[in-house]
Amino acid sequence: MNYLEFEKPLAEIEGKAEELRAMARANPEMDVEQEAAALDRKAAAMLQELYKTLTPWRKCQVARHPDRPHCKDYIEALFTEYTPLAGDRNFAEDEAVMGGLARFDDQPVVVIGHEKGFDTKTRLERNFGMARPEGYRKAVRLMDMADRFGLPVITLVDTPGAYPGKGAEQRGQSEAIARSTEKCLQIGVPLLSVIIGEGGSGGAVAFATANRIAMLEHSVYSVISPEGCASILWKDAEKMREAAEALRLTAQDLLKLGVIDRIIAEPLGGAQRGRDETIEAVGRNLRVMLKELSAKDRAVLIAERRRKFLEMGSKGLAA
Repeated sequence: MNYLEFEKPLAEIEGKAEELRAMARANPEMDVEQEAAALDRKAAAMLQELYKTLTPWRKCQVARHPDRPHCKDYIEALFTEYTPLAGDRNFAEDEAVMGGLARFDDQPVVVIGHEKGFDTKTRLERNFGMARPEGYRKAVRLMDMADRFGLPVITLVDTPGAYPGKGAEQRGQSEAIARSTEKCLQIGVPLLSVIIGEGGSGGAVAFATANRIAMLEHSVYSVISPEGCASILWKDAEKMREAAEALRLTAQDLLKLGVIDRIIAEPLGGAQRGRDETIEAVGRNLRVMLKELSAKDRAVLIAERRRKFLEMGSKGLAA
């Protein structure tokens, strides 16, 4: 278990309980279960207290937790017959973006998502989930195909933002993001999006301009990272806590503002403490959202999606 900074007191208690049990395993004559159980109860109470009222900055930390389920985990658990499709037919394959044909509850769909990787090697291969222009152009190609064959599109968003490197800018990063966002608004099939971790800036919007947007309880979605916002406004990245408060980036704030449509509950302690439970919850919510949209025709889907985004900013501003 990887512990976040604010979870250090919890780490000490759970560590002591595990130490006692390790001693008992080494010496079967030792009876430590009563003391270990008491520590377990104390840890459970502390975990509940820590997660009862998470600040926006702490939610950012939870959303970035390396042990949270990633796009690859959701695809493997929720979809069958997944056939990855690679490349933008122009420049290259972008490993930060997964996408392809699959079946969801035996219904053919196209699934697209950001993948961060799970260890040093795969994080470097996946560029930490930061897509380059070819990743967004691949997504446009897949959405075009979905529209042509009448397949619903499901997107899983988890990115700190689009890659800001020189090469990406030279190949038209902003144009690629704009084209992907435009394509989201144009396709005449149901488009569902789930923010499973970080929803960072235009890099997230390019996949999340959807008919229905859901967020995991402790995920975040914002125009800029708290550190980036603090650097611009206060010239001090250490003011990220104040920036996180001001950005209104939590699922709870964004539901009030009408930016998202639903919040998917996470297990106590975050998705990283109940990966299977979290993935099942996402699957249940995708089924509900897909059912809501399945009977709507092409014109209605496009009109409702367009109206949804034109009306953003008119709800919840006094909240």
